[in-house]
Amino acid sequence: MADPVVPSSGVLSPLGLDAVRLSPGFWGDRVALNREVTIAHCQEWEEREGWIGNFRGERPRRGREFSDSEIYKLLEAMAWADHPGLPALAETVAQAQEGDGYLNTRWSGSRYTDFEWGHELYCYGHLIQAGVARLRVHGEDLLTQVAVRAADHVCRRFMEGTRTCGHPVIEMALVELYRATGTERYLEMARRFVDRRGLPALADIPFGRAYYQDDLPVRQAQVFRGHAVRALYLASGVVDVAVETGDEELLKAVEAQWERTVARRTHLTGGMGSRHADESFGEDHELPPDRAYNETCASIASIMLSHRLLLATGDARYADLAERTLYNMLATGVALDGRSFFYANPLQVRVPAVPLEGVNHAPEGGLRSPWFDVSCCPNNIARTMASLPAYVATSSDDGIQIHHLTPSEIRHGRLAVRVETGYPWTGSVRVRVLEGGPGGITLRVPAWASDATIAHVPASSPGAPLPDGPVVRPAPPGYVSVEGPWRAGDEIRLELPMAPRWTFPDRRIDALRGSAAVERGPLVYCAESVADEPPLGDLTARVEPPVEHEVDGVVELEVAAALGSGGEGGWPYTPVAGGRAGGPDVTLRLVPYHRWGNRGPATMRVWLPI
Repeated sequence: MADPVVPSSGVLSPLGLDAVRLSPGFWGDRVALNREVTIAHCQEWEEREGWIGNFRGERPRRGREFSDSEIYKLLEAMAWADHPGLPALAETVAQAQEGDGYLNTRWSGSRYTDFEWGHELYCYGHLIQAGVARLRVHGEDLLTQVAVRAADHVCRRFMEGTRTCGHPVIEMALVELYRATGTERYLEMARRFVDRRGLPALADIPFGRAYYQDDLPVRQAQVFRGHAVRALYLASGVVDVAVETGDEELLKAVEAQWERTVARRTHLTGGMGSRHADESFGEDHELPPDRAYNETCASIASIMLSHRLLLATGDARYADLAERTLYNMLATGVALDGRSFFYANPLQVRVPAVPLEGVNHAPEGGLRSPWFDVSCCPNNIARTMASLPAYVATSSDDGIQIHHLTPSEIRHGRLAVRVETGYPWTGSVRVRVLEGGPGGITLRVPAWASDATIAHVPASSPGAPLPDGPVVRPAPPGYVSVEGPWRAGDEIRLELPMAPRWTFPDRRIDALRGSAAVERGPLVYCAESVADEPPLGDLTARVEPPVEHEVDGVVELEVAAALGSGGEGGWPYTPVAGGRAGGPDVTLRLVPYHRWGNRGPATMRVWLPI
């Protein structure tokens, strides 16, 4: 099955790229752009920066100690996209592999001397994931052989002992290789890596062992903490190990950690990781908008984890968070032209960023850049977009489940359906049966859609009397099913309420008191100001129904607001609650958060003072 996650058990089974085909629309257009533009852009920059040349033995070696992993992420993207550039790049990588399977352009000759920061096992993880992708889409070839040799080397070297890597990812890669090949030692190696973490398995560092989740054994942790990408990659691997070993206690531990993290350490956009200093989670309710880090890679890791938990449990809340993160983080991470990227994703930018033509050396957010010193995010976006159809739908003994409402064609067994929708701009979703068969069709109704309705419209038979009309029934948030058997021409019609809505923060989030945000459907909106547009630093919004406007097929919003009333004083505090008031009325334009920053340097804010 052409899917990045293929568990041997679980409530739901994935439907891979061979069963789900995206049509033109919000995600279909982005997946096509990724294949046609972004993958080539990443390869061009990796050649320009010398990272691919490292595999040819070019000296001096260039890039950070983990730059090999970026070539492997690119290879994975190429594998899922069945990209013609893969064989040549794989051959370049293969020539650097040593006889015993070791492969690393930075540490060859001084192997495994820095488990905390060396990233050797991390790089193997991404190589193995690329190999699995190639195996599932194409079959065995040079890239899959390189990945298997590397995995066998890891097992020989690390099956005994106490060490692991400072940056998780090898765990879920080994489990997936086990799933693809049936070789038991890969699963056992992954299980041992999980069990070693927190004993501890690594040396202490200035950030503390929590930075790489080595402060506590996995089963004892209560919440995700430390470096956000590391924490979420580890949790994904832990779910994989738990599912394959039947360890319900381990799975429940991750579910509890996810639940507390979502309730206390997750931004409105689905972004995770509040602190710039160590790209980490903050404490509970530490969610500042302007200093939110929200690395794009952390959002991708969150989507990976939510998808795994969804497959294991069938719980709609995991698909709800995945949707929020897809539309407001993954879509935000890449520009509309597919050639520049956000590394960090704050929810407020006070000063417009300075445009950069080359490599960004300070990727803190504010303006998308074509490349970074640490370019994990562009390649991560490329591989995630390339595999995105695999996240859309699943199957079970009861039929098919459509988790993400996007134009697509889905096939499972004898049943084939076409999803037609303008979502996320419109709330009308039509599922048309192309080829009939048994089983139910289940649609996810998002958590925000409290007044949705659904109707089953049977195909009319020749000569049959016209029906009085479909029976429309409420569709509460969660999953709603319509049972078969199905005939070609049958339809399901789902209607979701798409009125804009004000959202208010938990009172314990100190940085957000006295503010509110606007959402519409799955989208978070923001105010954006470029050039001579009204400033955003001194305004107050009125909590009144936003007005919708369609601009080139995109729904934008307007809200009533007022600017501050006076000049600068000598002291930024006042005995009057709320400070200065009574300035001129203005109309504040709001755009979907994922579209901000495409018009050039700008200030921006999601949370508006009210």
